[in-house]
Amino acid sequence: MATENTDFKQFEDEQNNDGYKVGEKKTVDEYKKLDAEDAALAKWKESLGLGSDVLPLEFPGDKRKVVIQKIQLLVNTESKPISFDLTNEQTIKELASKRYKIKENSIYKLRITFKVQHEIITGLRYVQYIKKAGIAVDKIDDHLGSYAPSTKTKPYYEVELPESEAPSGLLARGKYSAVSKFIDDDKTTHLTLNWGVEIVKK
Repeated sequence: MATENTDFKQFEDEQNNDGYKVGEKKTVDEYKKLDAEDAALAKWKESLGLGSDVLPLEFPGDKRKVVIQKIQLLVNTESKPISFDLTNEQTIKELASKRYKIKENSIYKLRITFKVQHEIITGLRYVQYIKKAGIAVDKIDDHLGSYAPSTKTKPYYEVELPESEAPSGLLARGKYSAVSKFIDDDKTTHLTLNWGVEIVKK
């Protein structure tokens, strides 16, 4: 795990040196109180998803701003997605030791379901380092976008990452481990996952 932490430390150093500064953010409550009598502003806030139907927190006192609810691994050789229920702490712990089998040359992608609370999240991204036998073999850095707090009409967001092709051949088969993080423009890490797959022969 030490080398995986080093990989992410290098990534975070690169992000910290990019010169980009995020402006001051406001919470949902602060936006609601902002010029409450201004009809035009009220309409603008509604367009941002900051109206009266914002969903309550997952539980009282929940400080999380992005709640990753589920990740699905969609593989073209499988009849149904492989789903990870990330609302369950036990599932998150078990992911680190499990390896989900994918046939070589399969086309696969991730579908991510999440909720936003407290404030608008800008520049959310999915960063992942993949290793085989302790050697880094791939890095993914996908921008997911910016999102307003979830509402009754839009209770969750769903994003699909670009498709990838599983490697093939004798040397490519075997077990791969991945460390995935959800990071935003504030350099806040909302979730870290340790999981993996096993590439098998067709």
